[in-house]
Amino acid sequence: MQQHSWRAVWLPAIRPRTLPLACGSIILAAGLAYQYQVFDGVILFLCLLTAILLQIISNLANDYGDALTGADDEHRIGPLRVMQAGLVTQSQMRVAIGVTTLLATISGLGLLYYVFDDIWQLLGFVGLGALSIVAAITYTMGKHPYGYMGLGDLSVFLFFGLLGVLGSFYLYQLSLNWSVLLPAISCGALATSVLNINNTRDIDTDRKAGKRTLALRLGRRGARRYQWGLLVLALFTSLAYQATLDFSPFHYAFLLALIPLVKAALILQRATDGELLNQALKITAMASFLYCCLLALGWVLG
Repeated sequence: MQQHSWRAVWLPAIRPRTLPLACGSIILAAGLAYQYQVFDGVILFLCLLTAILLQIISNLANDYGDALTGADDEHRIGPLRVMQAGLVTQSQMRVAIGVTTLLATISGLGLLYYVFDDIWQLLGFVGLGALSIVAAITYTMGKHPYGYMGLGDLSVFLFFGLLGVLGSFYLYQLSLNWSVLLPAISCGALATSVLNINNTRDIDTDRKAGKRTLALRLGRRGARRYQWGLLVLALFTSLAYQATLDFSPFHYAFLLALIPLVKAALILQRATDGELLNQALKITAMASFLYCCLLALGWVLG
């Protein structure tokens, strides 16, 4: 450990490239809040900070859990995993997870204290926050990690889509307009499409480790069809929501993000090579974030 700098060890562990995806639902909710004239910059900042910390918790726990089970081994074709590479010990990773959990708790409680006067609403969101932390940790950690049972896709759809968008939007308006469920579904479908490419890439190593992801259960052909289905769902729900608004060309700027999303899906359709699938994964993650940003920007400009 002494020969490695902090940056060389912990930057790969927190996986900075995954962090924009965690922010997608927060940006989307902020765009909706602006559209409904309830936007608040403090809420946006604290939501982003909390979401980033939750994503880091999930990344660290994933590194820890997959190293212990053997899902990450010398045959891994994805980015560096620091525990598997011997850069971080089990105890060091547990401390890192604990510290990040503490920071996420402080950030989340600060957000709720700023928003709520009603103690019961505050306690309800404390429960949701605690559930988010538990979900981030138990994805690949614990005796029965749900990511190993094929439930990762459902979790990502709920937390990165429905809960991320609807929950964040509620913090601005303290009520829900149920039409915003449509962009929440779009956001969740896109986040799930990122996980699907990741799990399709890892089918062989996950099979050896007993990690029964949905991609593994579907097989490569099924996972490819599933990817197209997720993209169609995202597009359909986005267009359905835009149809409820007065027309503005800005509302359809998000369609530009479909170009890289389709490109990545075509790579997934043809490729089994790990490097090509890593490329498709990066493209999909960044394009999904762009999609959310363009949707939100469209509501602001339109």
